[in-house]
Amino acid sequence: MSSKNKNKVGVVYSTNPDFQYSVDGPNDRETLSPPDQDLRIWLERRGGGKLVSVIKGFIGSDQDLKSLGKELKKVCGVGGSTKNGEILLQGDMRDKSLTHLKTGGYNVKKSGG
Repeated sequence: MSSKNKNKVGVVYSTNPDFQYSVDGPNDRETLSPPDQDLRIWLERRGGGKLVSVIKGFIGSDQDLKSLGKELKKVCGVGGSTKNGEILLQGDMRDKSLTHLKTGGYNVKKSGG
């Protein structure tokens, strides 16, 4: 697919001569301030039985999510990624990430089992 058609949403082909494609704009949401964020930290088992700490509930742009994820990975000293509005940290890093986020002013709680 050419790059000029990647953002077109909905219809593959239309015979209507007056049809206008709807174009999907950038997905930049305004990032809420840390006290307005309501984050949850989960512990999940992923492929191969590995433990992963998942931080959900971040409201904001993808760039801000990636920078927060990078900061948390550095503080915890582990690898991880940011996908689908979630921050993934390798291992059980709930306590370290909880204390770091609380000192940063975020509303954060442990969730799940």
